[in-house]
Amino acid sequence: QLQASGGGLVQAGGSLRLSCAAPGRTFSRSAMGWFRQAPGKEREFVASISWSGGVKYYADSVKGRFTISRDNAKNTVYLQMNNLTPEDTAVYYCAAGESTAQAMVTMGGMDYWGKGTQVTVSS
Repeated sequence: QLQASGGGLVQAGGSLRLSCAAPGRTFSRSAMGWFRQAPGKEREFVASISWSGGVKYYADSVKGRFTISRDNAKNTVYLQMNNLTPEDTAVYYCAAGESTAQAMVTMGGMDYWGKGTQVTVSS
């Protein structure tokens, strides 16, 4: 139901923009979030956004470098990632939930997950 795309291989300091679309279903009234899982580590919160786009949360590790946004008309949420470092290497997942963007900060409130997209940052 959710399809993430935009991952790839990039050098440190580079940028990528991830997209998460929901063809055939509307999530315009759902909080949306991005999460990531590096090899050997647990899945962690990256960023979340309220259904209106007016409230956003970020993990401390990405603040100032990543920007989450959404276009409800296109049923799509984005994650602009700048100044990438090798520590950002992970599989990135998008999720939607009927709860709040704040709940996603503590890994709660996700009802739907997309398949991940690999982001690899070389040093």
